[in-house]
Amino acid sequence: MTRAGLLAAGLLLSAAAMPSSPDLGKKEGQCRPGEWGPSLLVTVAGLKDRQGNLKLEIYPADDEDFLADDNVLLDAGKVFRRVEVPVPPSGPVDLCIRLPAPGIYAASLLHDRDGNHKFGWAVDGIGFSGNPKLGWSKPKAAKVAFTAGSAPTRLSIVMNYRSGLGVAPLKVKG
Repeated sequence: MTRAGLLAAGLLLSAAAMPSSPDLGKKEGQCRPGEWGPSLLVTVAGLKDRQGNLKLEIYPADDEDFLADDNVLLDAGKVFRRVEVPVPPSGPVDLCIRLPAPGIYAASLLHDRDGNHKFGWAVDGIGFSGNPKLGWSKPKAAKVAFTAGSAPTRLSIVMNYRSGLGVAPLKVKG
């Protein structure tokens, strides 16, 4: 292989291994005041506390692409959107994320309590559109798929936290 060929191969390999950036998909996902179009309005239920950040992400609603690496999805021209905000100190928690068009999508919501931009099952909370019961693996895309129209689509996501050896919504005392 020529020197130019080796250089090109090295560049391709390094691009493929490029680490995810917490900023990928944020510009496309940010809702704008007064904007009316395809978007998802999420009410967050069952927060454990009011620390850290909330990270809402949109994926294609198929098993191959749901929760796939953001770089891979964007490089393939597939849907990926992200909104990340601090957890408000009080009151209802609502998030808005823009969608590229009406269609079927899947959403994940991370309560990143320690602010490290990753899911830590012992610390953080996780929720999905459709609020599936969670097991030891990611839910199937069909369980979390939702249909968005040409106007904002509302749904509620219930957070799940470590409970024994698994994750589940917090038990309400009362």
